[in-house]
Amino acid sequence: MKQALMAAALGLALSLPFGAAQATNAADNPFYTVSELPFQMPPFDKIKDEHYVPALTRGMAEHRAEIEAIANSKDAPSFENTIVALDKSGALLTRVSNVFFNLSGANTNDELQKIQRDFAPQFAAHQDAIVLNEALFKRVETIYQARQKLGLNDEDQRLIVRNYTDFVRAGAKLQGEQREQLKTLNARLAELQTQFSQNVLNETNARGLSVSDKAELAGLSEEAITAAETAAKAKGSEAPYLIALMNTSGQPALASLENREVRQRLFEASILRSSSGGEHDNRQLAIEMAKLRAQRANLLGYPTHAAYMLEDQTARSVDTVNKMMRELAPAAVANARREAAEMQAMIKADGKDFELAGWDWAYYANKLRQKKYNFDASELRPYFELNNVLEKGVFYAAGQLYGLQFERRTDLPVYQEDVQVYQVNEADGTPLGLFIADFYARANKRGGAWMNEYVSQSKLLGTQPVIGNHLNIPKPAAGQPTLMTFDEVTTLFHEFGHALHGLFSDVRYPRFAGTNVPTDFVEYPSQVNEMWATWPSVLANYAKHYKTGEQIPQELLDKVLAAEQFGQGFATTEYLAAALLDQAWHQLSADQVPTDALAFEAKTLQDLGLDFAPVPPRYRSTYFSHIFAGGYSAGYYSYLWSEVLDADSVEWFKENGGLKRANGDHFRKTLLSRGGSEEALELFNQFRGRAPDIAPLLQRRGLASGATAH
Repeated sequence: MKQALMAAALGLALSLPFGAAQATNAADNPFYTVSELPFQMPPFDKIKDEHYVPALTRGMAEHRAEIEAIANSKDAPSFENTIVALDKSGALLTRVSNVFFNLSGANTNDELQKIQRDFAPQFAAHQDAIVLNEALFKRVETIYQARQKLGLNDEDQRLIVRNYTDFVRAGAKLQGEQREQLKTLNARLAELQTQFSQNVLNETNARGLSVSDKAELAGLSEEAITAAETAAKAKGSEAPYLIALMNTSGQPALASLENREVRQRLFEASILRSSSGGEHDNRQLAIEMAKLRAQRANLLGYPTHAAYMLEDQTARSVDTVNKMMRELAPAAVANARREAAEMQAMIKADGKDFELAGWDWAYYANKLRQKKYNFDASELRPYFELNNVLEKGVFYAAGQLYGLQFERRTDLPVYQEDVQVYQVNEADGTPLGLFIADFYARANKRGGAWMNEYVSQSKLLGTQPVIGNHLNIPKPAAGQPTLMTFDEVTTLFHEFGHALHGLFSDVRYPRFAGTNVPTDFVEYPSQVNEMWATWPSVLANYAKHYKTGEQIPQELLDKVLAAEQFGQGFATTEYLAAALLDQAWHQLSADQVPTDALAFEAKTLQDLGLDFAPVPPRYRSTYFSHIFAGGYSAGYYSYLWSEVLDADSVEWFKENGGLKRANGDHFRKTLLSRGGSEEALELFNQFRGRAPDIAPLLQRRGLASGATAH
């Protein structure tokens, strides 16, 4: 997933990007001047925790002064002195907030968490001060009404429309008491989202499974056992082994642990996160946020938060999203039940009489995979060494498609010793940007995988992109190779698809740079990039045994490809359960919000026919950070929505010869480089030559046909 912008991270509807104009010099705070490093990369070696508060405070003050100057200008409003000036404003605030919010997710500590809590309502108030500035909005509205007479190009026109739309959606037309209500709602929501996020991180760390007897870890690889031992030592655990939790409901170790009781303990530690009392309980936070979001939507003229959010997405309406997902759900659950029946038969054949449960699914799915396709997923890991996958897989594919070249930069500072930096160059050697790779899990790093921008591309500002990718791969013991699962390999290709979206950005205004597109479009390019993980020539280049250098056997590879649709019932069901749960929370009016979060969750899944106990939602409400602490509220459907475009695009690549430079250049020119400078589906149409077709997705996921394209 992409890293949400500052405003989205705080739960605000508006995202007004700030420019990169020169800030005033000061003595020793590295944020006060533009970085002199290549591409204005942040000087991580000079940034200390004590720099954030003064830089954030000063950044907001400078930005307020710039906004006041624009709003109160004696000159008649024009495109340059109002719309463009807004895009240029807030340089210092952009510099510090980009680093602060990125590191708050990737490398946090107690001090950063405190700053985040303290500043959340201040940021909300700062954004409100901009969008609720009547004089400023009047200037924006004047230009909007006259836009057709200004002789501007399409990107200029779109910037006017998007600015006006953002202001209106953020409440610029509200008056009097309603404005004060909106400010109060935004400030409280910002506080709650920060608290929710920190609760999930702290609870995930606290709930790792402690194991005293090594025999209970039977089935895990020696590398996994060593990692559990290392984790226990790092945490100071009394038990010698600790299985750390990942952010999803399912946990990787569940596929291998032979001891059923241990599997159950691990599973329950995961799904009970932030819901069993104590300081990190998120049940009441979810309820309060749902109510406040509904109240804010109503204040802004919408029946629900989902209606408000979806109006500005490519889906446009709640009905459209509900129709797609609810049509797919019965087939997905039916597939999952068929998969469960096969596993139940396997359990019976083993002479056991228990009923398949959530903690059994991954274990028996792995055994069933072995039986059906005669391979164990763990057989793949020796062929997927991290640096090999990155440089000879991900980078190789980008070189073949786009002509990109990658140069490791060990001379540039990083914020953590495991982080790597690469300079990305065009085929002719022209510098394009920087890529920052942060792949290992840490206790002070939020779960999941994401992309963020430290510097966005903009012709207006003369900036080139500095992009970060983040994964959570368990770090092996010192001296041991990092061997990846196939899912981790796919995730690496996925996140680099986001990185390409940022690196290839070729727009004038920062408002449209890179991944500044609708939430339900942003996952599309990254999902397309996943296809190269299993493309034969790419696989042949990177899938080599870490000890012998032997290429992955064709027989094993054929089994992997044959098994690609295996488990789609589970995968689609757990995803749809989470996506529809997101919609259920956000399609409520304020007076419909429940008082019991878990009871509401259970009833919702039951009503939707998704209450299949062996397959819990990918995220339960209390650790669903995407929707309660990130930029995906009422938007988690986006992954499936984008996959319609993705699956259709994969067909285009196959029809046109696959991994060819001409194909990459076409995708880059018509879509990746355009960011948000045109309507999202129009960009897809320019690339594909027609509207999207849902049939390739249904085939990929093994679902019955019948849903319509969007």
